[in-house]
Amino acid sequence: MKILFCSDPLNNKEVDQDYEQEYNCARKLGMEAHLISLESVLDGEATKAVKRIPTFEAPETFIYRGWMLKPHDYEQLYHALKQKNAILINSPSAYRNGHYFPYSYEAIRKATPQSIWLDIKELSNGFDVLFEKMRIFGNKPVMIKDYVKSRKHEWEEACYIPDASDKQRVQTVIRNFIDRQGPELNGGIVIREYIQLEQLTKHPKSGMPLSNEYRLFFLHHKLIECTEYWDEAVYQQRIPNLDSFTELSKGIASHFFTMDIAKTASGEWAIIEIGDGQVSGLPSHADSIFINRYGIPASQNWR
Repeated sequence: MKILFCSDPLNNKEVDQDYEQEYNCARKLGMEAHLISLESVLDGEATKAVKRIPTFEAPETFIYRGWMLKPHDYEQLYHALKQKNAILINSPSAYRNGHYFPYSYEAIRKATPQSIWLDIKELSNGFDVLFEKMRIFGNKPVMIKDYVKSRKHEWEEACYIPDASDKQRVQTVIRNFIDRQGPELNGGIVIREYIQLEQLTKHPKSGMPLSNEYRLFFLHHKLIECTEYWDEAVYQQRIPNLDSFTELSKGIASHFFTMDIAKTASGEWAIIEIGDGQVSGLPSHADSIFINRYGIPASQNWR
């Protein structure tokens, strides 16, 4: 399996500095790494973005390791690469299934907080439809995010609502969230029941509570890595039994994805979210060669 990285915005012959460590690691493992222009992808010029990728005689599987792409941009990149027999491990629909929360919710529903969502277009006529959907939460606390990300580092202003029935507070937080996401907003608004998690500490800058949380990487529904989520926290407990999460992972229609899990204050473990594995970050403390540690040497080509 070959890997795609984003090139440096100022030098298309060099890897983006944020992915330099992973790029060098892949090459040391004997894996073939190529560069694409993220800027060209975002400008709608996917063919130009992949001009440095050779055309292969037979289909070759690729993993993209780079910045998040909206599903439309990913689809354009996918088809431009396909013209060169370079096939991304996740099809456009598989990418969407991992990247956009509503598409994975049913598969993890029994192990994740209750959630509802609304396409951003449905808010154009006001909040009445959203308020109706939110009645299922009663006066419980909730959190706000879009189909991909929250603004958890702006906890009080654009993420957390102590009482879901407080319509004024709901409107204020959601408006803050939408305004601050701007063009980066993905899909729509997701409202999730807030569950108290076991806290390790608070973020040194934002004051957001940091939970006992882990990120799991799945390749073809096989668990290949479990890493501590927060760089800013000290973990003192062992990794939990992951069998139940591995079983639930089989319901995710994707070949390469992540699952974030956290321990609740009551001692249970819950799924926080699913992500596409190609655009899911590794904490800075994580071992970039986890592929090798989990028995998937480069000679197996990740297949």
